[in-house]
Amino acid sequence: MRLARTTGTTAAGRLGLVLLASAALVAVAPPPPATAAPAAPGVTVEERRLDGDVPRRILDDSGFDGVAPAFAASLRGAGSYGQAERAAVRHGERLWQRAVDRAQGRGPAGGELSRDDDRPLYWARLAMTRELRAWHAESGLSEAAGTRLLERLESASRGQDSMTGGGAGDRAKGLKRIVVTGFDPFTLDRDIRISNPSGALALALDGTVIRTADGPARVETAVFPVRWGDFADGTVERALRRALPRADLFVTVSQGRVGRIDVERYNGAWRGGFGDNENVSETGLVPVKDPATQPQWTTTTLPYAAIAAAGTGRFPVYDNTSVTEIPAGGTAPVVRPAGPTPGSAARAGGGGDYLSNEIAYRATLLRDRLGLGIPGGHVHTPVLQFGPGNTDPATGTVSDPVFVQNRLDITEQLRMIVRVAAEES
Repeated sequence: MRLARTTGTTAAGRLGLVLLASAALVAVAPPPPATAAPAAPGVTVEERRLDGDVPRRILDDSGFDGVAPAFAASLRGAGSYGQAERAAVRHGERLWQRAVDRAQGRGPAGGELSRDDDRPLYWARLAMTRELRAWHAESGLSEAAGTRLLERLESASRGQDSMTGGGAGDRAKGLKRIVVTGFDPFTLDRDIRISNPSGALALALDGTVIRTADGPARVETAVFPVRWGDFADGTVERALRRALPRADLFVTVSQGRVGRIDVERYNGAWRGGFGDNENVSETGLVPVKDPATQPQWTTTTLPYAAIAAAGTGRFPVYDNTSVTEIPAGGTAPVVRPAGPTPGSAARAGGGGDYLSNEIAYRATLLRDRLGLGIPGGHVHTPVLQFGPGNTDPATGTVSDPVFVQNRLDITEQLRMIVRVAAEES
């Protein structure tokens, strides 16, 4: 998820550069007080896409079409806020674990789609949030209660509630702990069939143990929404504030350029305005707590040179140092191939000025503010492409052998990159 300023690329390459694209881990609050039933919350832009043929086909073909109806039945049986919250958490956790189990080959695959597909999780979650909005409109609970229930469902179904590491037990076993994050699919109005390889990676790695030269390492993962508002509300910090202090390494991941992998050296404090999954555009300084101490730039502490030099898979890997800045005393943006200059204002990190840059910025800023000396940073995957003859969303199929193999290859190469990062760190 990246906005780039380049020339001389193919149309697919430009799109990949433009579109580079990982809730809450907080104590359960007491239920907000009941009030007169609020107006029915409107179905969101994302949820309205559920009515298209492709989302229905993905849910049917994966066997995830029954997830939302089962959740709706539980909500109808809820007689209080507490019961509704327990239903949201329980069904959210089940959805996440079901998607992880499917990706990792446990139990029946369900349907025709390949196991590694991240899209059933995305569309099933949206079907659940739409059911929750409809139930809330009739429940008599306050708007604050509805918001809280949505937050609980989102965080549970994204793996964020369980991304807390193994604690003392892992330490006693000599296990390192690695945090990896991915993203939802995005740019769905361009092609609603889109999958996000970073989300598929999160499902493939969650709870797995990677064998490194320095011993085993357990991976904990989560996925994040492609929505400016959620990031401004602190979803990244809430999810990572408990996870990072227990981690030995973290890698935020999103989809990047066509045909290459980038380890992003610098992250910028700027939102460039590209529309999110709600078709909302935001431009300006990345909103964070304590903006008075907010830096314009943060940097990776991943072993970028070792990652770029290692033979991890079919896609070339680059140590990307380019940024766009307004130099100190200047007024116009300038591209700097070797990183920012002193006193400059950020206009794009190596990962652009979209939400992939922002998660990298927020995660590394949190690392620094918590005083953590752990390696961490952002990696961009290649753009996930369909096979020849299946590139037109109006006539193409939801999957094909090339599409599946590309996603598997990206996942395995990123698994190797995480291993290299753990060994070199």
